[in-house]
Amino acid sequence: MNDLAIIVVNYNAFDLTIDCIASLVADPALPALTRVVVADNASPAGDAARLREAISQHGWGERVTLVAHARNGGFAFGNNKAIAAADAQFGPSRLYLLLNPDTWVRPGAVAKLAACLDTHAEAGIAGSRLEDPDGTPQACAFRFPGAASELESSICIGLVTRLLERWRVAPRMPDHPTEVDWVSGASLMVKRAVIEDIGLLDEAYFLYYEELDFCLRAAKAGYSCWHVPESRVVHLVGQSTGVTRRDSVRDRRPSYWFRSRRRYFVKHHGRAYALLADLAWLAGQSGFRLRQVLARRPAPEPRLMSDFVKHSWLASG
Repeated sequence: MNDLAIIVVNYNAFDLTIDCIASLVADPALPALTRVVVADNASPAGDAARLREAISQHGWGERVTLVAHARNGGFAFGNNKAIAAADAQFGPSRLYLLLNPDTWVRPGAVAKLAACLDTHAEAGIAGSRLEDPDGTPQACAFRFPGAASELESSICIGLVTRLLERWRVAPRMPDHPTEVDWVSGASLMVKRAVIEDIGLLDEAYFLYYEELDFCLRAAKAGYSCWHVPESRVVHLVGQSTGVTRRDSVRDRRPSYWFRSRRRYFVKHHGRAYALLADLAWLAGQSGFRLRQVLARRPAPEPRLMSDFVKHSWLASG
């Protein structure tokens, strides 16, 4: 059995993916029995051919394998098919690392995740500390969301955040290995035993919420999830989608963001609770927008509420 398979799913991110691979190959602490599988999700720019050529030119062929998918089925689809391809070609791995193409690993980052999972027998999932290139930490270890957290996250008022601190999805990042509810899928390592118990990622999520869903399923099966700050991974936030980038005006959220959010709440909490979470989110967002109007400031996502109603309610029937 291989020790580790690293999965990087590319979609129109050729340059970022090459930088990501280079950081892995250059890491002297990378476990010896490691295979890197780069999966291209049918990039329309022809990335599959370019990646295959680049892997050959850099002499990465012994450790890096390209898998070209026939269609773009989303993040979960791309990772699941790549894991299946890795198992078929190299045999099952003890550990799998899902790594975004818009990342590069600091030396030792991968080994630190593996060490954490080896140290804690009950642990099934471990996530890295994500950071900006200058080392500034990013939110990457979270609590499971609920109606209270939907209100807190959408209203963006400090007093409300303080009152609802215990339900806040993104608390202060811990500076030592800590058990958390879920971690970002940008750098997420999972034991094979977890996949054997609960299955792979839910492909009904095209993008967003799939790692949250996966971590909750693992928790229900008795596995713990850990944030490992010694595993440092640079994450170029939002470079792939534009949705989570930190500009003053963000790209309009795609319809699949709303559908993924709704699927999560309905799947794990039922339709009645999903409605409660929706109303909490709308109440918070209404309060935030009223505050913006009174302060004569533009809303960072002008069509967010109408898109929410359209894709979360009208599209769901």
